[in-house]
Amino acid sequence: MGRKSLKEERQREIIKAFYKLAKKEGLENASVAKTAAVIDINPSLVMHYFETREALVYGLIEYILDKYLLIYKLPKESEESAETALLKVIDNIFSQKWNTLFDDSVSYSCYALAFRNKTIKEKYKKLLDTLRLNLAVLIGECKRQGLLEIEDPAVTADLIFVMVDGAYYYLSLVTDKKEYQVKLAQYKNQALALLNFVSVA
Repeated sequence: MGRKSLKEERQREIIKAFYKLAKKEGLENASVAKTAAVIDINPSLVMHYFETREALVYGLIEYILDKYLLIYKLPKESEESAETALLKVIDNIFSQKWNTLFDDSVSYSCYALAFRNKTIKEKYKKLLDTLRLNLAVLIGECKRQGLLEIEDPAVTADLIFVMVDGAYYYLSLVTDKKEYQVKLAQYKNQALALLNFVSVA
């Protein structure tokens, strides 16, 4: 894989600064000028790479997807078995690791913009579809090997992420750590039940 271009690296640096600012002050208060100040560059340079603040938000949503896709990055030993790989991803999804990949307040602020911006709506749809597709591929491989008794991997993946979306929306309101862990374990067990493993490793 080739090295990223200077333009891509600079854009990534600006998006990270924009995210850091949005996390600290709220997306609605994250401006081009403030973003430039975070990394000590001229605001005109930000505008060189992102013509509008809206374009910067688009880049931020792409950044969210990149971060969330890390749940599919597995140790080599987990990749050797389809069953182990799928179970590890389910562990990742229903863990605080998933919930700390990207700040909830920034993610939900971006999501809220989807109701008023067609491009953001399409980008968020692509983000969520990509997460579902990756899970469906893992489920499909387990089905192919006779490890699962399910009809449609895509439908199962979708149902799991419907549960995930609702779970983390609710859990973002839960302040008691014990309650949080208990509920997260319950949701994970329901996801495993949906998978209907012939035998769980």
